[in-house]
Amino acid sequence: MGGALGAAAVGGLGLPVYAARDEPVADWIRRNAVPLGDLGHLRRSIGGAQIVGLGEAIHSTAEITQQKHRVLRFLVERMGFRTIAFEDDWSLCTQLNEYVQTGRGDLRALVGQMSTAWRSEEIVELLEYLRSYNATHRDKVYFAGVEYFATRPLAYEAIDKYVARHAPDRLAELRRSLEPITPDTTDMGKYVWWYWKEVDNKAPYISNSKAVYELVRGLRNVDEVIVHHARQIASFYEAFSLPEDEIRVYRDARAAENVRWLHRYGDERVVFWAASAHTANAPGLRTIVPPLPDIVYPSAGSYLTRWYGDRYRSLGFTFERGTTLGPMGPIDMPPASADWFEYQLRAGKPELFSLDLRTPADRAVREWLNSTAKTRGYPEIGPTSWMTGGSLAEWFDVLIHCRHVTPVHAL
Repeated sequence: MGGALGAAAVGGLGLPVYAARDEPVADWIRRNAVPLGDLGHLRRSIGGAQIVGLGEAIHSTAEITQQKHRVLRFLVERMGFRTIAFEDDWSLCTQLNEYVQTGRGDLRALVGQMSTAWRSEEIVELLEYLRSYNATHRDKVYFAGVEYFATRPLAYEAIDKYVARHAPDRLAELRRSLEPITPDTTDMGKYVWWYWKEVDNKAPYISNSKAVYELVRGLRNVDEVIVHHARQIASFYEAFSLPEDEIRVYRDARAAENVRWLHRYGDERVVFWAASAHTANAPGLRTIVPPLPDIVYPSAGSYLTRWYGDRYRSLGFTFERGTTLGPMGPIDMPPASADWFEYQLRAGKPELFSLDLRTPADRAVREWLNSTAKTRGYPEIGPTSWMTGGSLAEWFDVLIHCRHVTPVHAL
């Protein structure tokens, strides 16, 4: 995700640029950048927020993952947050939550099944911390996924077992809809591709999945987790029936609803861990990915901001340059371009600092914060990929910035 940059238009795009020599902005950053030693100053920034988004500018960097881990620990230990809403599949995360609650399960094997961005030693350490915390506290932390995109057979099996036990008179009806859509493999990558690209008539899958959802949610005194299993199944089949450009819109809308459901279900404060492109308040997010068409969708964070107002806080973890770990290996990321908001953050003296964007500022600074934003896009494409749509002040409440990043340690 990105920020806003000041005065002159770039390349006819109407995107403003501030040079680092713009003294009012640079002075404001220097005066208000707080070294990230003790995190106690974040308490005021977060205040009474019920949901806090921890958004990373780029996946798979060690420094950003480690700093997000630090902030998560602060939120858990010092501010009472008890639900972690994570950017990965709901059904897989029920298995990870079993580990977090009880220690049962092969953690490294489960992390190895997560989306490729999360298959790292740093994420193993995060989950080991949550397990360690729960082992010594009665007030447990709950770990959950907010995505539907690889809903595993275990969700279908849980629904079948629940109805067999609690509503056996509805079991035959359930199975008429459930059995035809239950995946016949645990290789969800293979199953997703088959359904998305090879199944021409998706209507029976959509209608059956919706029938399962309606049956389950209509049961008396039903377990809400079982209803949520059914909700994710229905989302899966509907999502992959849509045109590709609509899937991203659908995904973030569902992710936001799932974060809200977790907040209501647990009645606890929630940490939303994801990319900044999901956590930021960006109702008009646009990613430029030449030569392909622009990717445009409202972020999950924009829904959360609409629903929760200032009870949702958006924290953006940013960097100036470095290396990330891509699917094919390390990817070098050059220093921030002069028209990216990160360029201005060079004025901050600490190597690692936080900056509360709601700190009082003069007119020149407010213009910078509220002007159209531009920042880094997909690193595998390079500097020709960038993001815009909104302003730095709209996207984030707080930035946590480091100058240089290195790749995570792959499993």
